[in-house]
Amino acid sequence: MDVLTAADARAADATLAASRALLGVVARSVVATLDVVSLPQFRVLVVLSSAGPTRMGTVAERMGVIPSTFSRFIDRMVAGGWVERAASPDSRREVLLELTASGRRLVDDVTEHRRADISAILSTMTPDQQSSLQHALQAFADAAGEPQAADLLTLGL
Repeated sequence: MDVLTAADARAADATLAASRALLGVVARSVVATLDVVSLPQFRVLVVLSSAGPTRMGTVAERMGVIPSTFSRFIDRMVAGGWVERAASPDSRREVLLELTASGRRLVDDVTEHRRADISAILSTMTPDQQSSLQHALQAFADAAGEPQAADLLTLGL
């Protein structure tokens, strides 16, 4: 393992502290939702929100679950009014999953809660601090690259 310089260590510590703060934002944004759907169900809603109508097998694969088990899981989500099944226009044997208006609203509500929480935090910072943070976060995101979908799904992102 490479030895960190003192500056690297301070930057890593600051980034860890910021990541804990952001995880708090994420946790607060989904806590009320977990009274309505489970975290795995919310993960499915996030996938469908991002991808649009998707083959059930593809969603099961992204979730890392067995398709036969996943079908029963989706039955409960359909019954709850969060998703609906539709026949694929390409093959009658394929089933597409898509968000209902209620499912879309749930994902949008969580996203808006996160945005409001982040905005409230940013409002305590000066414009110069906000600008510095924007540049620093963009540089960090560029250096880190795009996260794997599976990594994000773990947290319902």
